[in-house]
Amino acid sequence: MPNSPVFPFQRRDGQMRILTLNIQVGLQTSSYMHYVTRSWKHLLPTRGARNNLERIAELACHFDVVALQECDAGSLRTAQLNQVAHLAERAGFPYWHAAITRDLAPFARHCLGCLSRWPLREIQFHPLPGRLPGRGALEVEVRPPGYAPLRLIIAHLALGRQTRARQLHFLAELIGRDNDTLLLGDLNCDLPELHAHPGIRDAALRTLHNGETFPSWRPKRSLDHVLATPRIDVIDARVLDERLSDHLPIATHIRLRLDPRPDR
Repeated sequence: MPNSPVFPFQRRDGQMRILTLNIQVGLQTSSYMHYVTRSWKHLLPTRGARNNLERIAELACHFDVVALQECDAGSLRTAQLNQVAHLAERAGFPYWHAAITRDLAPFARHCLGCLSRWPLREIQFHPLPGRLPGRGALEVEVRPPGYAPLRLIIAHLALGRQTRARQLHFLAELIGRDNDTLLLGDLNCDLPELHAHPGIRDAALRTLHNGETFPSWRPKRSLDHVLATPRIDVIDARVLDERLSDHLPIATHIRLRLDPRPDR
């Protein structure tokens, strides 16, 4: 695939490039009115969504790990296309996993996804607390040869503030302090809410960017985030001006730690 003109990081040994994006089931949105006039596209397959997945794959192929939110694992609205598997194939990722969060088969199968250059280990799906089911977090571990494992927790949180606070508390307890972990995804909250949350503070998680991500056509809020535990060496993190859904993607560049037990 061609080089992206906005791609910020070069591939180097001992480093990892990570992308997170809410893909809105492959749909592009450039106006609040589209939520009304194009709402039918959330129910039926369209050529436009399929073409937009190609654009998402063109961006994703420049990264080592990609975290995806608001995908579909194969249903009537995508003509049975598993969007996570499709993006993995089109972007050249040998490893992928889709975790279904809300199964409304045959009409829709909401899911989170992860694409990786390295095998995905210790895969777990965690339903998140809330009055309505359907929110979750996908936990995976990647371990590039010769380097310490990195845990990623991909999440898509609730719209309600009280429910979201419970979900952040659950995730903070899940993370703890003993592993190199990134919490990333569409957290549906701005930076002040994250900084004020006691669980996030207790887990010593730090936010990595301060750019707005929503709505993609005129960003006013920072709803998408990457948070890191203390030992992770972050080289750069930024919002990309790539309007592929109603959210903008975040690119993160980290330096890997050498494996203290290389013989394992």
